[in-house]
Amino acid sequence: MAAPELPNAELAERAAVTPSTLARRLERLRTRGVLKGTRGLVHWPALGYEVEVSLRVTLDKTAPRAFDEFIAAAREVPEVLEIQTFLGSVDVRLAVIARDMAHYQQLYRERLLTLPHLADIEALMHVAQVKEGETVPL
Repeated sequence: MAAPELPNAELAERAAVTPSTLARRLERLRTRGVLKGTRGLVHWPALGYEVEVSLRVTLDKTAPRAFDEFIAAAREVPEVLEIQTFLGSVDVRLAVIARDMAHYQQLYRERLLTLPHLADIEALMHVAQVKEGETVPL
């Protein structure tokens, strides 16, 4: 498995191509939008965030701008790492981190339950990462 920080020469060697071939292929993938960038993955526990929660949210959709207003407010909560929208009984999923359970409870009561247009919210506590899908078989 290649990491983004590998020098192109080493990556080319692992892919069994010349560095110039690798450079052309990477550029072609970027141009086509397949590769959108290079990123770092943060190990949140190393920064003191031990609790991960997935919140499944159903919105009160009687307000015309319920989705827009909810998402705008959720973006303002620094501990919300990810926001996804869905079709179905669950409208939005929030990925949330907290330092510990006390911090999560405070965050839940003071910031998350006050988000606009909430009709229902279900918290799923993260227990273990069984599989992480950072790569696909090519």
